[in-house]
Amino acid sequence: MQLIITEKRSVGEVVARVVGAGSRRDGYNEGNGWLVSWCRGHLVKLAYADAYDSRYSKWNTADLPIVPREWLYEVPPDCRKQFDILSTLMARPDVEVVLNFCDAGREGEAIFRLVYQKAGCRKPIKRVWVSSLEEPAVRKGLENVADGSEYDK
Repeated sequence: MQLIITEKRSVGEVVARVVGAGSRRDGYNEGNGWLVSWCRGHLVKLAYADAYDSRYSKWNTADLPIVPREWLYEVPPDCRKQFDILSTLMARPDVEVVLNFCDAGREGEAIFRLVYQKAGCRKPIKRVWVSSLEEPAVRKGLENVADGSEYDK
């Protein structure tokens, strides 16, 4: 089973139609050996300053700049349900590979990588890079996936 993660639901629906994942579930589609789900944009965000230290809940110029040793990330409450769906899908034992079908570019890459990292996923990543959602372009993109490590730089 392969899991495709898109940046937006509308893109997920197009991809699901192309790959034949016609069974709608809560937060994803399934069928024909594919799972297709989406991020709803930024599901994982940088934590607010007070997550590092409660004294940062009130701004004080004497505390600036705030540069943490390790950046913290959080899932906002309104994104929790979809994040949990993606985490569950990534953890399924029948999922062998996760395909990043988020928008082409740095932001799409970051959206996917933050969800993947926060979910604790360690499965292989493949990258699908398309600039059109026309069916032939989606099919061609799926035929020409790249190893996710090519985008680690």
